[in-house]
Amino acid sequence: MSGKYFGTDGFRGRAGETITSEQAFRVGRFLGWYYTAKGGRCRVVIGKDTRLSSYTLEYAIAAGVSASGGDAYIMHVTTTPSISYVARCEGFDCGVMISASHNDYLDNGIKIVNSRGEKLERGVLNLIEDYIDGRLFIGGAPFSVPYAKGDRIGKTVDYVAGRNRYIGHLISLSACSFKGVKVGLDCANGASCKIARSVFDALGATVCMIGAEPNGLNVNDGCGSTRPAALAQLVKDNALDIGFAFDGDADRCICVDEHGKIVDGDGIMYASARYLKEKGELLGDRIVATVMSNGGLKEGLAENGISVEECSVGDSFVYRKMCDCGAALGGEQSGHIIFGKLESTGDGLVTSIMIMEAMIEKDAPLSELVRSFNKKPQMTVSVRTRDKRGVIKSAAFNAAVRRAESALFGRGRLLVRASGTEEAVRITVESRTREECAAICGELEEAVKKCEGDM
Repeated sequence: MSGKYFGTDGFRGRAGETITSEQAFRVGRFLGWYYTAKGGRCRVVIGKDTRLSSYTLEYAIAAGVSASGGDAYIMHVTTTPSISYVARCEGFDCGVMISASHNDYLDNGIKIVNSRGEKLERGVLNLIEDYIDGRLFIGGAPFSVPYAKGDRIGKTVDYVAGRNRYIGHLISLSACSFKGVKVGLDCANGASCKIARSVFDALGATVCMIGAEPNGLNVNDGCGSTRPAALAQLVKDNALDIGFAFDGDADRCICVDEHGKIVDGDGIMYASARYLKEKGELLGDRIVATVMSNGGLKEGLAENGISVEECSVGDSFVYRKMCDCGAALGGEQSGHIIFGKLESTGDGLVTSIMIMEAMIEKDAPLSELVRSFNKKPQMTVSVRTRDKRGVIKSAAFNAAVRRAESALFGRGRLLVRASGTEEAVRITVESRTREECAAICGELEEAVKKCEGDM
């Protein structure tokens, strides 16, 4: 369930417009008060990606936390999964990441995790939203978070040590050396620039990097997990063995095989599920995937005695379903992959390490690990709109959706939803041919635009 500000992947929008430093300060004020009120001075760990606006939001949150009597530990430029790891393993009350993930630099966002490194509970997010809007009532009266005074004012701590511990954790995950393997890394000019090379160098790989020169304005610009063509070209031009593309905050990973072919999250789950089953580590011989995953994933894994449990889009829904059904692996086509034995959220760097391990242990390139995965023709388009929920609810658009569903009946499927991270409507079509997918996506894209023009 999404609220006014916090959706499926945090509070996200245009920096300085939809999401402001004043709102960030109030988020920090609430967190500092809420966890301190539970008993003792609270500790909040904070990280950011490389966007120009991340610095303002980071310090606004830290100021809010300390003004309410909590201590803010700043990890500076780091990944979302590192905040989750540090919050879970080092006794923090919660963690905050400043990032808009795969969006361009004009957007930014606030993601919050609890002391277990999991997405913060919806009930607490609702309280934060009410406080931002001045609608928080306690005991029937409007509530104002008190300012700390004297020695109760919190401190702000430079906590680069947390990022270094996370790097050590990643290095410790690999069961084998990467020596002799030529690896391409695309860091999307984002948060993994400070981490990825250190990990792969320490494990012995020969590394070629792109997307590793952030300037505050170029995050995800023609690179990263949403635009892996540049990495594919790097792999081909340099005869590399494999490539990994991360997004702005590195909770996603998309792979490129030795031939320069892109392997998305479905392919990663296919290869990982089979590998874990061979090792006897795929609990219940099942995985979790979202309704966006290609139909070929379920069919391909079924042939290997592995079932697929479906859930709504969003890595928090994937993790919840994994906990409910006891699955050891889950993920999204977009590259959010969760290895339940190791983490509670998607981590692109963990994913890359696990794929490397599967390749080395099986002595097979990535192309061989996914060779028997037959994807069905599928296409997804994202249509920007001023009112995504209004479009989804409109009678005219729903009539267009019904026509498309009728055309696909018996030979395909259609998924239409409001994006949880952007002002956009996502349209996914799966059918017998790519041409039919493109035609139906085009018709529905026009329907969205017409609907918006009529509003």
